[in-house]
Amino acid sequence: MSERSKDELIKAQKEVIGILFEIIKRLQANNELDEEYFRLISNVKKSDINQKRLDEILKEREENGKIVTRLLEKLEI
Repeated sequence: MSERSKDELIKAQKEVIGILFEIIKRLQANNELDEEYFRLISNVKKSDINQKRLDEILKEREENGKIVTRLLEKLEI
């Protein structure tokens, strides 16, 4: 294997590792958001503040999901 091929392989491996790290980070963020979401909805008194935060959590989870999907598609190439 030529030196250039080795360098390209190392570069590709680093890119895959970076993508996987970002996927894990986003999925972990969604897990933490899930915990907060369920804690808020289990609260008997649902205030406007809780509802606003619930909406923010759902929006952030959706965004994280879209990013994870794009990153996984990038790995399929």
